[in-house]
Amino acid sequence: MVMDAERFRGLAGFRQGLRRFLAASEQISREAGVTPQQYQVLLAIKAADGRELAMKDLAEELLLAPHAAVQLMDRLEKAGLAERRPSERDRRFVFVALTPKGDALINELGERHLEEMLRQEPQLRSSLNRLRRLSPSP
Repeated sequence: MVMDAERFRGLAGFRQGLRRFLAASEQISREAGVTPQQYQVLLAIKAADGRELAMKDLAEELLLAPHAAVQLMDRLEKAGLAERRPSERDRRFVFVALTPKGDALINELGERHLEEMLRQEPQLRSSLNRLRRLSPSP
């Protein structure tokens, strides 16, 4: 399939909306004293919604090498935002959890990120709709 200019405008518009969101996300995170990667770790832990999240699963979810996830957790533990807990059933597993301080921070950051996502929604939706209209039906 040969791409026409309208499809490229849809792709470019969507990418621009994503980049705007990511740039704002970086700023929001840094203003709160965490890196964007640390925010992603806090978000992944919070999204687990109380179920046990192993370090191995965290690394996989974030598309990180295990040692990179460990380094991020080291920094979050040092900041008092997250903690590791050894499994009571199997010593090979270590689970991660938010501290009360980390939980409060991710709630604040989540609100700010949601506001920014909604701010970018019109451009993202418009670009996706354009691409959907121009794409052949499956």
